[in-house]
Amino acid sequence: MLRQTVKTFIEDKALFFPNQKVLVALSGGADSVALLRILSSMGYACEAAHCNFLLRGEESDRDEEFVRRLCEEQQIPLHVIRFDTVTYAQTHRLSIEMAARELRYHWFEQLRKEIGADVIALAHHRDDSVETVLLNLIRGTGINGLRGIPAKNGYIVRPLLNVSRTEILEYLKRLEQEYVTDSTNLENKFVRNKIRLEVLPLLREINPSVSEKIAETANHLSESAVVCRLAMQEAVRRTLVKDEPEEKIMDIPLLWQEVSPSSVLFEFLSPLGFNTAQIKEICDGLHSQSGKLFLSEKWKVLRDRTQLVALKKEYPSIEPQLVMKIVDKGSSFCITSDKEIAYLDADKLHLPLKVRRWERGDKFIPFGMTGKKKVSDYLTDRKFSLFRKEGQYVACSGEDIVWLIGERIDHRFRITDQTRRVLILRLSEQHDSV
Repeated sequence: MLRQTVKTFIEDKALFFPNQKVLVALSGGADSVALLRILSSMGYACEAAHCNFLLRGEESDRDEEFVRRLCEEQQIPLHVIRFDTVTYAQTHRLSIEMAARELRYHWFEQLRKEIGADVIALAHHRDDSVETVLLNLIRGTGINGLRGIPAKNGYIVRPLLNVSRTEILEYLKRLEQEYVTDSTNLENKFVRNKIRLEVLPLLREINPSVSEKIAETANHLSESAVVCRLAMQEAVRRTLVKDEPEEKIMDIPLLWQEVSPSSVLFEFLSPLGFNTAQIKEICDGLHSQSGKLFLSEKWKVLRDRTQLVALKKEYPSIEPQLVMKIVDKGSSFCITSDKEIAYLDADKLHLPLKVRRWERGDKFIPFGMTGKKKVSDYLTDRKFSLFRKEGQYVACSGEDIVWLIGERIDHRFRITDQTRRVLILRLSEQHDSV
């Protein structure tokens, strides 16, 4: 019965196919041993991978020796690696649990590519998924956190998610198959273990089928989450006025028109690495004065007047490179309206021109005006975000700004009837220099 349940689950979820190679993560515990035996007995081409994290002394070595014997008996190729987990955790400032997670997943993927495996099979079962739901509920979560563990995530698959721990143990008992037990799983100092050892037994006193009911609810929420996610993505698209890989701008008035602005904001900011607490703070900040900066690992977000601007941290403000050409002004000379080209009176300039970032206090006379204007005021009037202001450059002749690059020339250096030679400045995609 268990094999058939797993087979049906694999087929229904399209986890992998009969002709594909499966890399099985094998700890030596009951769950991973059952997974290996089930997949092998069903005819799948399996190889096993075991991580020795060197954290439990003789017990870690015992586990490694056990999986070596098991794979030899079952004639299954085995790959073993030993990690200095403590040193890695200290070097990367991680908890031991997170360090072990990073190490094993990185190695699994590397090994998958080396041996040509199609998927990496993990032995999480239904009770693990239920524990995850409760753990997320205790910590606070949205609908995605209540979906439990996914059956498939990229190359990671979990064929046992539809069976319980009790079913797994009964299966191994029928096979008279041994397994090892990680003693740390029996300690209730970890929150997940406390849920497994204390909370779930109490809930089963209220409803003996509590694990099945929570799993059913998680499945329903998973289906609802798909519909919700599509609606949220569409709402995000409605509120974005710019959506590029390095910069995204959300219109705040449009955001307030949505049914649930905070949910739309979460959908927008969560993929950028912002956590729930940060997103709540950003949402609250939409009612306050603009200018506050928020940071995730890779993105920075700023409320700038009626816009929420997100810019990738490593996105550099590259100094523009200009192509210069001087031509005689003849009767056929024509000025285009392209903002990436500036036409200046060459005889009024001191060459070579200097390109620099604008500075506080800079002034120029915008084309068509008679009085000087601060560059900062000009950019503000143009409704530039603070991020875009930071990336604005100017071209200078001596101390005078002759072109606010990509925006406007200085009126003093414009082409007039008296102009004999024209300096044409063009933004260069090839990074030719002035």
